[in-house]
Amino acid sequence: MKRFGISISLILCAIASAFSATRPLQGEFITPSHPYIQYIGRVSFKNPEAPAFNYPGVQIRAAFEGTSLKMYAKPMSGFFMVTIDHAAPFKVSFNSPTDSVVTLASALNDTTHTVSIMNVIEAFHRHPEFKGFLLDEGKSLVAPPALPQRKIEFIGNSITCGYGVESVDAADPFTEETENHYYTYAAITARNLHARHFAIARSGIGIYRNFNGPSEGSPDCMPAMYNQTLFNDTTELWDFSKYSPDVVCINLGTNDASTPGYDRDRLYRAYDNFLSTVRHNYPNAKIVLLTGCMLSGESLSVVKEALDRLTRERNQAGDREIYRFDMTPQTGDLGYGASWHPSLQQQQRMADELTPFLRDLMGWE
Repeated sequence: MKRFGISISLILCAIASAFSATRPLQGEFITPSHPYIQYIGRVSFKNPEAPAFNYPGVQIRAAFEGTSLKMYAKPMSGFFMVTIDHAAPFKVSFNSPTDSVVTLASALNDTTHTVSIMNVIEAFHRHPEFKGFLLDEGKSLVAPPALPQRKIEFIGNSITCGYGVESVDAADPFTEETENHYYTYAAITARNLHARHFAIARSGIGIYRNFNGPSEGSPDCMPAMYNQTLFNDTTELWDFSKYSPDVVCINLGTNDASTPGYDRDRLYRAYDNFLSTVRHNYPNAKIVLLTGCMLSGESLSVVKEALDRLTRERNQAGDREIYRFDMTPQTGDLGYGASWHPSLQQQQRMADELTPFLRDLMGWE
């Protein structure tokens, strides 16, 4: 295996330190194409030694020997939540234009450990790439635990991304530092149900009209982007045979109806067409149409009416596996995240509501 120079050991901490890619490090380098590395989410393997991804929730998992673990990524790859064994998760970042290695763990017992790394931001402008691991001298990866058999896909907007969830002030603007998909209803629900999940989500996106977009619709709404492996990259289409979810949760419509100028008929037709696309890709999945927690009044009624109508008409036409679920609208009793987005407590409430619904729907004990 490839060797590096002097090793550096740091104590496992909530914010791991970054080192220059030019500094020699000693140990066993593990390439991203190693067969014992597991990937969850839409990942491009055009370059198998630098897998690319940008949707929130993409995960990298492995089991490794030894006392330490370092992660290599392209500089400026963004923010990740890391879990070592069953310890509390912590956040690391690649935020320097030159640094490409972060220490994830050191001073561990010299035995076998597991690691789970989740991309927690919308990394569409960063274009992150995973470049591999560095282990102790003479150590290696071992066969990892099997991935959960249960599979969920969440299709959504900023609520699903985790926009502003680490902020406690509604007046705060969007920052990547306060976005964290790990703390969303989607990720929490998946953990509650011991399921793996894909998240196809972007802040501001709509089913036909993005936030405050024109009444006739936005060209880069979800249906236009959904078949791509990477958001805003038309050169690589996603192979839907790679992941067949048991249940798909669609949480769209908030951005379409949250500002004046929306068209009810266009919203309904776009949702109807998109539902046909999802059903074509996943003929055996249950599909749940959700309303999020950020709408109220007329705009909420418009989205609910469209989803109720779609569910009713699809059921009557013979597709009995289309379902409806409404999140409780936020009132401020649990605070707000940045830009009036759901707080961490509100995201937890949504997960507490959705988890038993999906458990009963899927028969998952």
